[in-house]
Amino acid sequence: MGSNHTIYILLTYSGTLPSKVIKRYTREPYSHVSIALDIELTELYSFGRLRPYNPIYGGFVREDIIYGTYGRFPQTSCALYSLTIDEYEYIRLKEELYNFVANSTMYRYNFLGLFGIMIGIPIQRSHKYFCSQFVATLLVNCGVDLFHKSPALVSPMDFRKCSKLNLIYEGNLRAYKFGSMLRRDLSFLG
Repeated sequence: MGSNHTIYILLTYSGTLPSKVIKRYTREPYSHVSIALDIELTELYSFGRLRPYNPIYGGFVREDIIYGTYGRFPQTSCALYSLTIDEYEYIRLKEELYNFVANSTMYRYNFLGLFGIMIGIPIQRSHKYFCSQFVATLLVNCGVDLFHKSPALVSPMDFRKCSKLNLIYEGNLRAYKFGSMLRRDLSFLG
């Protein structure tokens, strides 16, 4: 029998112009979703800016909560959730994720899909995703369907309100990172 694994869903609000527009429209505290395989968030993936200073050029990204876009916005607020999945789901998730990594240059941001959410019509395009669509698609493809609707209609709010996710931290993203580093560095004491 396989063991269980914990993965992490990170919701953020950075204060960038696109995130302000999304927040104003949705009236939600968070505008972006990422998925991580570790609690330190060193393997953090999403769809977003490929270049920190260019919000238009987007695609599949491996995010860094200290550098890159988050480095430009140190006041980024976040909510970090955990989700326990079984061995089979975890293996499938890693396979799906590493397929995105291996083929990262073929993916682009699904700007049109954002309008689909606004009108309630899923707009799925080949090799194009927005952040919450990407995370929901990964989960569905590995056998974890949290929302029972098209991934192209999943928003950050759906993750925030999902009863299957466990909130483990809410606050400043940079404070989480440095607190995580401190906990790891002090772990030899106890």
